[in-house]
Amino acid sequence: MKKVSLIIPTLNAQDSIGKLLEHLTSQEVDILIIDSSSDDGTMDIIKSYNVDYLVIPKEKFDHGGTRTLGAKQCHEADFLIYLTQDALPYDNQSIHNILKPFEDAKVGAVYGRQIANLDETIFGEHLRLFNYKPMSYVRSYEDREQYGIKTAFLSNSFSAYRVTALQEIGYFKKRLILGEDMYAGAKMLQNGYKIAYNCDAKVYHSHGYSITQEFKRYFDIGVFHRNEKWILDDFGKAEGEGIAFVKSELNYLAKKRKIYLIPIAIIRTGAKYLAYKLGYYHNHLPKYWIQKMSMHRRWWL
Repeated sequence: MKKVSLIIPTLNAQDSIGKLLEHLTSQEVDILIIDSSSDDGTMDIIKSYNVDYLVIPKEKFDHGGTRTLGAKQCHEADFLIYLTQDALPYDNQSIHNILKPFEDAKVGAVYGRQIANLDETIFGEHLRLFNYKPMSYVRSYEDREQYGIKTAFLSNSFSAYRVTALQEIGYFKKRLILGEDMYAGAKMLQNGYKIAYNCDAKVYHSHGYSITQEFKRYFDIGVFHRNEKWILDDFGKAEGEGIAFVKSELNYLAKKRKIYLIPIAIIRTGAKYLAYKLGYYHNHLPKYWIQKMSMHRRWWL
């Protein structure tokens, strides 16, 4: 029987971690939590459950490095599942379903469907519907001609990896501002593995970002694409996907009879595009500006 381990990085997660662990402890998986020295009640909640945990200094957290640390701690696992602290499985089949695509030996990674939280804004609701459609698929390196950069899309908010495939690419890259999941996905595709999306493996997960928060996130995405330019060179630029998103969002607002929100949608789109470009050309900006515009300010220190 294949062994599965589930890894959750946490930081000040007292509002969500108990509900998440309550759901997960009924699943047949080993659970490892890596906490970045939370200063709220997170660790008290974690210790009340029969799960393994590891505490690291807050300043040592790294999107890729911390997940690699978790992978190496779970050295007996055949498959690894990653969840973020604010993701909640939709039902008792979510964990089982995300592992199904591994029946194909060439599938190196799988990601599940993210459903907007019930209190999500209409913009966050559409974003989840656009990125996580109700139709599963499997993609290979050759599909980049048709799907471009979307071919390498992968989200560690709810994902699973074949350990041998992850080992072949050297696990997750350290010192990425974000995007360790897409980095791993692109590397796996180049190595001849496939990425699967299983829409039946579902979690509730959304952020409800404000315009300012979206600006900061897209600035960091621009930084990531600039620093890992090989992904754009091999899979295609992100602008085409952005245009498709804008058209979809405007149609969605019209369908929901929220036409009055179209001006706000246009402002949000403009802010994201500007932020992405500023992030992409961050090398030409003063460091003070960069830290103000970035969502991950500590990364620049």
